[in-house]
Amino acid sequence: MKRIEFDTAVIGGGAAGLSAAAKCAENDLKTVIIERENRTGGVLNQCIHSGFGVHYFQTELTGPEYALRLADKLKSSDVEIMLGASVTAIAENNGKYDLTVYSKTHGVFIITTRTVILAMGCRERCRGNIGIPGERCAGVFNAGFAQQLINTEGYLPGSKAVIVGSGDIGLIMARRLTWSGVKVECVVEIMPYPAGLSRNIAQCLEDFSIPLHLAHTVTEICGRERVEGVKIAPLVNGEPDLQQEKFIACDTVLFSVGLVPENEIARLCGIELDPVTKGAKVDGNLMTSKAGIFACGNVLHVHDLVDFVSQEAERAAVSAVRLCKGTLNAADDANICAAEGVRYVVPQKFSSACGGKFFMRSTFVADTAQLTVKNINGEVIFSKKLHYVKPAEMLTFELPPINSIGAIATLEKL
Repeated sequence: MKRIEFDTAVIGGGAAGLSAAAKCAENDLKTVIIERENRTGGVLNQCIHSGFGVHYFQTELTGPEYALRLADKLKSSDVEIMLGASVTAIAENNGKYDLTVYSKTHGVFIITTRTVILAMGCRERCRGNIGIPGERCAGVFNAGFAQQLINTEGYLPGSKAVIVGSGDIGLIMARRLTWSGVKVECVVEIMPYPAGLSRNIAQCLEDFSIPLHLAHTVTEICGRERVEGVKIAPLVNGEPDLQQEKFIACDTVLFSVGLVPENEIARLCGIELDPVTKGAKVDGNLMTSKAGIFACGNVLHVHDLVDFVSQEAERAAVSAVRLCKGTLNAADDANICAAEGVRYVVPQKFSSACGGKFFMRSTFVADTAQLTVKNINGEVIFSKKLHYVKPAEMLTFELPPINSIGAIATLEKL
């Protein structure tokens, strides 16, 4: 079987993959991007709205413009891009990794590499994941697929829509549908607070007077051949109150009920996954439990902004470069755990001698909250007052060097 050797293989050609590959090439690593679609850019290609790049490029861009700028960074490099190719297996081989790759053009071959950067992104949860009853009728879409239909294929999914879930894709689609002449009846959110960014609530719902029903659930999708409407009910003590159930006529239902990292390959090759993020557990170098395999972007944990994906990807790439050049410090001896008020913390390990930068999400909404990090002896090693805390928006903090083998992060409403 044909073999090709590289210093670094980047799996995925979206924002994370392109950013990581550019940084690797900048540091003289022989790099390949393996992308299953027929072009790079990932989901950015269908996100024609603005709001990208403010942090990373210091200017506001649309999704395709952001993807193009990342691709332009690779033009002067020697990065090889394999399109229409998928990694089906990763196996260890004498300190390196053999990636089995299937390509529509070249068939099956092996890529041997010293380091691997996982940058496969994430996928949408669907109706089946949350168990919404009703017929399997036409007119039910994931919000991301509906976005692709409108923005890249030029098709409208229907004429009157209900959006289930207030994730950012669903909020943006509420605005996009309205602009396209589709009547958005409402957005239904099971939690008592929105799941998307505040700016999207304001710009995509409030600016268009689209109702947002918090603490509500869809009890049934009605219709046989085509969606005819949905039944929704408020939640009382966690259960739908059917006495207050009401019918909303529509011919389209979009689901925006969360994202899940694409980690099948990671699972197959034995990488340890975090049960909360569904991404890999990583150390301060963004290295997984398999030495030489790094993870970044939405395959590690779902991000709010693509700018942060690119920044994290560069961080993983720098670690891969240092490993290839024999300068990576692998002294990650401390664990950090999420406790009260904190849903998760990434990375999950760090060097006690160096401290580190961490990302986290809260489990509640509050105008102000107190973040406290203690060592395993209960001593406070970091404390910070935070404003406008909500699960939809990622938080970040940095720890100083500590004399401890572990830390615990808690968040308390003020």
